[in-house]
Amino acid sequence: MDADAVRSDVDLLAAHVAGDPEAFGELFARHRDRLWAVALRTTGDPETAADGLQDGLVAAFRRAGSFRGDAAVTTWLHRVIVNACLDRLRAAKVRRADPLPDDLDDGGRGSVVTANDGSDEHLDPAEHGIRSERREIVLAALQQLPTEQRAALVLVDMEGYPVAEVAEILDCAEGTVKSRCARGRAKLSVLLRPLLDADTADDGDTRTAPVAGNPDASPDVGSMTRRGPPADPAAGAV
Repeated sequence: MDADAVRSDVDLLAAHVAGDPEAFGELFARHRDRLWAVALRTTGDPETAADGLQDGLVAAFRRAGSFRGDAAVTTWLHRVIVNACLDRLRAAKVRRADPLPDDLDDGGRGSVVTANDGSDEHLDPAEHGIRSERREIVLAALQQLPTEQRAALVLVDMEGYPVAEVAEILDCAEGTVKSRCARGRAKLSVLLRPLLDADTADDGDTRTAPVAGNPDASPDVGSMTRRGPPADPAAGAV
């Protein structure tokens, strides 16, 4: 086996800093899918996500020498990408105050709302359509949250990162991450009430749907939108 194939993330980043022309590309390819999923879910728009991902990759490429090893390379990469996406969102908010588009997928531009997880491959077309529609509803609701709350929820609930690692990525205290997640979940429980009520009715379940303001009873955003990025998420991003 080629020795490069087993190099660690730290080794690849160090090799890039030392002048290896292939190392950074290999590092990005290794984590491309997850970086794309985070960028897309944070921005809610494929074009903005691609721009944010490209901005972040350029920044990471140029600033690799500043990596000190006090966090995992993946944590550092996610921090750079998320910050780049948030910068894009803040800039867009200043330029315009348009409402969120009704169709986040925009006719199949590669949005994660139409991507499937492994289990979707075994669904009949009708069930697959229901899942895709539900993902679209959840992600549209996410876009109505403040950017900081959205970023925390994407990383914790959808990507499964520990709170401590998300705090490093977002450069804030763990308590701040927990607070942002709690407030975001409470808002989502209101925005997603019709979906939650429909699920309860379909299941014949008499349990009460999550109540706004009660984070412990909040919707399971992660289960509603499992990660499943497009086959070539980085197209045009580097």
